[in-house]
Amino acid sequence: MTTPALNSLGFPKAPASTRVVVAMSGGVDSSVVAGLLARQGYEVIGITLQLYDHGAAISRKGACCAGQDIHDARNVAERLGIPHYVLDYESRFRQSVIDEFADSYVRGETPIPCIRCNQRVKFRDLLQTARDLGADCLATGHYVQRVVDEATGRSQLLRGADPRRDQSYFLYATTAEQLDYLRFPLGHMEKPEVRKLAEEFGLAVADKPDSQDICFVPNGDYASVVTKLRPEAAEPGEIVDLQGNVLGRHDGVIHFTVGQRKGIGVAGPEPLYVLRLDAARRQVVVGPKASLARSVVYLRELNWLGEPIPAEGLDVSAKLRSAQPAVAARIFADQNNAARLELFEPEYGIAPGQAGVVYAGERLLGGGWIARTSGAAAGDSAPAKAEIAA
Repeated sequence: MTTPALNSLGFPKAPASTRVVVAMSGGVDSSVVAGLLARQGYEVIGITLQLYDHGAAISRKGACCAGQDIHDARNVAERLGIPHYVLDYESRFRQSVIDEFADSYVRGETPIPCIRCNQRVKFRDLLQTARDLGADCLATGHYVQRVVDEATGRSQLLRGADPRRDQSYFLYATTAEQLDYLRFPLGHMEKPEVRKLAEEFGLAVADKPDSQDICFVPNGDYASVVTKLRPEAAEPGEIVDLQGNVLGRHDGVIHFTVGQRKGIGVAGPEPLYVLRLDAARRQVVVGPKASLARSVVYLRELNWLGEPIPAEGLDVSAKLRSAQPAVAARIFADQNNAARLELFEPEYGIAPGQAGVVYAGERLLGGGWIARTSGAAAGDSAPAKAEIAA
């Protein structure tokens, strides 16, 4: 008996017999995904999530998953001749993403809500909706690549082919089960090619700018959003040095992040950096750049897609912020779904609340939330209470 050939999404049947739900945000990337799959003959269903009230004070007109973007997604679906649905996920998004974003700032962390949105809303709730609709897979416009290891049959997640667009850092929390169900048709493309396809499909979003801010934060003003949700986060406090000497006052720890140099509001004989945020004491601890050096990073909520980490550790490359290059490290598995990264060279400005994401070459192995750090820098002290609580 002849085994049916696999279609472009990896299923042993004709595209017309393959139902695909496309997560349509209203941007050019997800719109092109829908257009590509529709042109290839798949049964495409577009779904757009309304994640918050676009008229509310904490959002902005034209932001992702609100207002204009929902209108754009609907128009794209009409142009492509595919069914399109808008699902109200506002309460889920508020509970799973926005509230935690605000609470993280209250704890003195520097959060990344996009990771939680992918983890808890798109790749959990929306994925389940796609299954309920009888879809064979959920496709998104993320710039990452999914491949199947022929030897093991396991799905692997690789960086996007275009390093300028790679979004793997934001998808580290994707589980192996979710990855089996997900498809990323743009992972091998570059952005100009995607915009050209949008023009070919006659989509009005072909020239639509990419979103630069967190979707529910107007104009990048995180502090104003957190202040509305958690007024206590804006309580004033002290700016102190490593010895506890008071150097000045601040208007809330939410205005600071570890590694920050500009806008601290106090001066010294040498440039001062934010070393630590002690939210419990409402203190911003500052000092020289040398005191930022950290060589050990502790991760919580580890999600691991690779082979088991050996007892002697595993050499990896690690990204500690989305916009920074990966650095050489060794990862060790700890108890309670945690891990420890030992950096080959000290790094500066590692902030609790960010993600530590590890790779083997182009393959994403996994990652976790940065809970705390340690190192041999002069004056290094025990982690702040906010870090320990993380």
